[in-house]
Amino acid sequence: MPAIAFLECVRCHHHVSADVPQTLCPLCAGSLYVRYDMDSLKHTAKRVNPARYAAESAASLGMWRYRDVLPSVTPVTLAEGWTPMLRSKRYPNLFVKEEGANPTGTFKARGLCLAVTMAKHYGLQHLAVPSAGNAAGALAAYAAAAGIAAHIFMPKDVPFANYLEGVVYGADVTMVDGLISDCARMVGERIKAQKETGTDPSQVWFDISTLKEPFRVEGKKTMGYELVEQLGWEYPDAVFYPTGGGVGLIGMWKAFEEMEALGWVTGKRPRMFALQSSGCAPVAQAYAEGKDVSTFFEHASTFAAGLRVPKPYGDVIILEIVRASGGAALAYSDEAILASVLDWAKQEGIFLSPEGAAATAAYDSLIASGDLKSTDRVVLFNTGGGLKYTDMTAEAMHLRRPGTLPTSMPVGGIITPV
Repeated sequence: MPAIAFLECVRCHHHVSADVPQTLCPLCAGSLYVRYDMDSLKHTAKRVNPARYAAESAASLGMWRYRDVLPSVTPVTLAEGWTPMLRSKRYPNLFVKEEGANPTGTFKARGLCLAVTMAKHYGLQHLAVPSAGNAAGALAAYAAAAGIAAHIFMPKDVPFANYLEGVVYGADVTMVDGLISDCARMVGERIKAQKETGTDPSQVWFDISTLKEPFRVEGKKTMGYELVEQLGWEYPDAVFYPTGGGVGLIGMWKAFEEMEALGWVTGKRPRMFALQSSGCAPVAQAYAEGKDVSTFFEHASTFAAGLRVPKPYGDVIILEIVRASGGAALAYSDEAILASVLDWAKQEGIFLSPEGAAATAAYDSLIASGDLKSTDRVVLFNTGGGLKYTDMTAEAMHLRRPGTLPTSMPVGGIITPV
């Protein structure tokens, strides 16, 4: 596993040491990327010897199979990564990357695994995160595994599973009457107050918000390594990615850059499509208007809870990637998203998350319009298991439990006495 050479600001390219915990660039508040000595890695990374790579990585089917391009630390792991690549039954060149197979049921496990791993490496004791839901559940799980306190702020109307996760894992959970932007403001205010009132530095919370620390991107980039390896070390023609904060899309683009530098993959990078709900579409709106930065999306509302991010911190990076790749940022209505959830469940046997269904809705639309060909090889991300959204999806369907449940259930029967 490689040592980190330095952290680099994505905006001004200022270099920062990785010897101590870092948040944003001290010069311009840009996000920091982890950088390695790629020339040295070319001589040590396992892909140089495919036989050795196959033999060694076969015993490690999680994301740490890519430990050659991850920080040199002891992982806090719950067996995250190496999720299935499911071929569609109706579209022979379409593959669904099923991130619901991760611990806590979503792709957020990857980023929080790396962030918590590094927090433990640095000796941090308190981690805080504003979340649209799934990042909170993942932080709670990994913090519990690491023995670190987790402080979670979520909108009060997130899927109930997200609230339950935080409580079950023993996190400090605050439900907020607002959006993730309000949660982020509250986290920032709490940390500022702790510092101003002289709180013991070891007890001050460390903010691991999206793109406000460098390691969630490192965890998410493993999706890029996986999809390329699972396709025989070849790029697909396009990647469809549900985009709220956009860390996964950003991480995959970083992975492609690293793999090319290492000689692990060649050819044209895939077109990157960022998919949103029309009820909260700041990136898609900015893309359509030809802007380089999004504006705050007022009155954000969608049952795709993970897409309800009215102003992504990495909007500039997302828009740059989408345009550089020849892709697009697109938004679809909740009605179209729900229709795609039901279609894929009935026709493919896959219960998509609402966020994942934004991507399938986009695929169907672009195939119908001719902007995408059936011969194009496409990887589409289902970022979480549909079962985590049973309350949200049922509400969108106007579905209620039939009949009346008994107030108590008999315990007796075959195993125990009546």
